[in-house]
Amino acid sequence: MLKKYSQFFSILFFSIFSMSVMTASAIDLDEATRTVVKDASGKTIVLTPEQVKRGKRLFNATCGACHVGGISKTNPNVGLDPEALSLATPRRDNIDSLVDYLKNPTSYDGLESIAEVHPSIASADIYPRMRSVTDEDLTAMAGHILLQPKIITEKWGGGKTYY
Repeated sequence: MLKKYSQFFSILFFSIFSMSVMTASAIDLDEATRTVVKDASGKTIVLTPEQVKRGKRLFNATCGACHVGGISKTNPNVGLDPEALSLATPRRDNIDSLVDYLKNPTSYDGLESIAEVHPSIASADIYPRMRSVTDEDLTAMAGHILLQPKIITEKWGGGKTYY
């Protein structure tokens, strides 16, 4: 009889513990935090919680190897921080311009294509992970890039100081 009750209490304890851990680990970002710039005119959009999760997952899977913490391993002088994105030509500090960049990447000064060395839709034959990426996926990844400075502040793109 004791064995029967111990199994019951074990299952009950595990259920209560797993529910409390799930609610404690979920990050709820408010609408103001999830608001990012949509285009060059300054129009904003609010990312859904699903887009935030998807953007993080996709960024880590496709971009995370070279852009850990918002830095560029191949060129540490060019990061994904807001200042670096705004100083690029054309500016890459909004969703539309980042999506355009992920489709057809150009050098920081915008003068030449770098599709052969940077994963993109244009070079999906070289980078197989980009073959199945949709526009919605690109929007979610761009949203992740623009959202990180709001969440982890100066650490995003901070380089060796933080990572």
